[in-house]
Amino acid sequence: MGVLGNVAGLARFQFALTVAFHFLFVPMSIGLGLIMALTSQRYYKSRDPRDLAHLKLFVKIYAATFIVGVATGVTMEFAFGTNWANYSRFVGDIFGAPLAAEALFAFFLESVFLGILIFGQKRVSPKFYNVSAWLTWAGSCLSALWIIIANSWMQTPAGYQIVNGRARLTNFLAAAVNNSTFQRYFHVVVALIAMGAFLAMAISAYYYLKKEHLDFAKKTMRLGVVIGLIASILMLPLGHLQAIEVADNQPEKLAALEGHWNTGPMDMAIIGWVDSAKQQTHSINVPIPGFIGLLTNLNTSTSFKGLKDIPTQNHPPLQATFQTYHLMVILWGVMVIVSLAAFIMERKDRIKDKAWAQKILIWAPLAPLAAIQCGWMAAEIGRQPWIVWGLQRTSEGVSASATVPPAQIIITILLFIVVYLLIAIIYLRVVFRLIKRGPQLEPDQPAQPAAIAGADTAEAAKEVN
Repeated sequence: MGVLGNVAGLARFQFALTVAFHFLFVPMSIGLGLIMALTSQRYYKSRDPRDLAHLKLFVKIYAATFIVGVATGVTMEFAFGTNWANYSRFVGDIFGAPLAAEALFAFFLESVFLGILIFGQKRVSPKFYNVSAWLTWAGSCLSALWIIIANSWMQTPAGYQIVNGRARLTNFLAAAVNNSTFQRYFHVVVALIAMGAFLAMAISAYYYLKKEHLDFAKKTMRLGVVIGLIASILMLPLGHLQAIEVADNQPEKLAALEGHWNTGPMDMAIIGWVDSAKQQTHSINVPIPGFIGLLTNLNTSTSFKGLKDIPTQNHPPLQATFQTYHLMVILWGVMVIVSLAAFIMERKDRIKDKAWAQKILIWAPLAPLAAIQCGWMAAEIGRQPWIVWGLQRTSEGVSASATVPPAQIIITILLFIVVYLLIAIIYLRVVFRLIKRGPQLEPDQPAQPAAIAGADTAEAAKEVN
């Protein structure tokens, strides 16, 4: 059956399209949320109107990102009842709980306190306003936790039993805290924090380049380089913990990630190409034989199951899994280099004078953004052919072709592309306009906080006398 007649393939592509677009905004909201909260903390301590202007700019960007993220996230939940009805019937008793919790405990927390940030600055106390910024960010992180819980259950199911062909929840805690939940959650959230830091650096670099809003640029750049470097370095141990989990629970995925054909010690490729026809992988490896064993249990002689000993029908798409994973690793290396260089240059106060560095930092957010997308694709493509690992195949979870014919899916894919392009253009125009305008002082606010202005006045009086 051709691709255009393959309901499962089309349904997967449509869902991947909607998830990929939605996941452009999640990193920006969670990542910038921390920058926004730290800026709020700075304003709470300084009461400097300039810091309030900086905070208001981040609030506006965050709000625009939040709105688009919510709108694009809803379509994915509808897909469970249309293209993936069989999957929904199989896991509905389990999958519904974290999705409901995400809406009740996380979405409302984030949206309520975001509303206070937008409309309540003059209506609540400074302390409550500052707390609202932190709770907005906490709500976004909590939202990510519930989604990761749901997705991790699909990777490493636990706390269930099969009753009449359906997965029934028997232990909520075991299902929520399954074998991969926390490894994946912290890996994802730190990656999103890195994304926010790179965006902060990019905005600051833009102002340096334009020689505008230099107070914002200096303060935000210092914040961004520190968070960006810490988050980029933390990705190594967190990625290592997730690799151990994959080795323990999904040996087929691990073999696909490294193009490992023969059972035995596994090398780690830097770049390469998987030749499925000849059952071999042409690659340039890390110059330490058995490096994956060293990473997982400090033993280079550790044996890992090879693809030749795994039934072909259980192989994930090998080329896509291998390439997306290694591209993610390469992009992580770029992030470390850029964040380290930016940290060193900012410590020496050189970024503001180097146009070439400013231009690099303006484009630098593309590295974490692409790395996040590649990491998601490697994890999800590597799970194939299972939609729920070891329990239900993707081909079994898709709605019947008679219920949702291929033509309807093709039409919706085209409509999604058109609508999402329109949303992306509107979003970019709004955000770029906000950034171009920059932080703006409130009309009734002085250019300096009262304490500073008072000190300046007193000093001037002394000079006159």
